[in-house]
This record gives sequence, C-alpha cells and structure tokens, in this order.
Amino acid sequence: QVELVESGGGSVQSGGSLTLSCSYTRSTHCMGWFRQAPGKEREGVAAIDAFSSALYADSVKGRFTVSKDDAKNTLYLQMNDLKPEDTAMYYCAAKNSFGLTRVAQLYHNWGQGTQVTVSS
Repeated sequence: QVELVESGGGSVQSGGSLTLSCSYTRSTHCMGWFRQAPGKEREGVAAIDAFSSALYADSVKGRFTVSKDDAKNTLYLQMNDLKPEDTAMYYCAAKNSFGLTRVAQLYHNWGQGTQVTVSS
C-alpha cells in the first residue's frame, strides 16, 4: 500500500501557472496525475515511470510537465498556460505493475485530490 498526499492546488487566472506536489510513502514503477471535473469522467493527465519516461494527454502537451524526486518521495506536475478547461480536482495515483499508462483503472493507490480552478 502506498499513501499519497497532494498539495499545491488553488485558484489562478487563465494563462497562469501552478505546481502540484504529491508526497508518497514509497516509490512504485509508475505514477500519474489524473483530473476530474464535475459531470466528467476521470482523465489521465500525465504519467511517469521509474525510467522517467512520460506520457501526456493531448490537451496538456507542451503546457504540463510531470517529474518526480525519489530522494524526496515527491511527484510534481508543473502546469503552465492554464486554461479554464483545466479546472478540476487533481489526483495523484500509483501503480506497482510494469507499464507506463494513463488508464485510471490500472492504478491501485490514490490520493484525496487537490482542487485547481482557472478563471477566464
């Protein structure tokens, strides 16, 4: 079992930036950031594996960067040029099995989420 705690959410204006952090109790093969807006399905935003390979949703490519620091047991999501459509609850998640993926159903451990609100 991996415990995950997100932080760094908040309210920003369109075009602004935020960095989300997720502290974890132990490293796993793959970790990801997901988001869910009211009335919408949970979306895989970005994922990173133990080799630092990363995947991004098309909607955030070029604007978001995922990284992790195992020495600090922290996963990050740097979000730039934020848009109102980025407004959602953001969750970090971890999976033990091999394979880099943004598919939420393959992740075993989840944090409680942090809210990001982008105003126009």
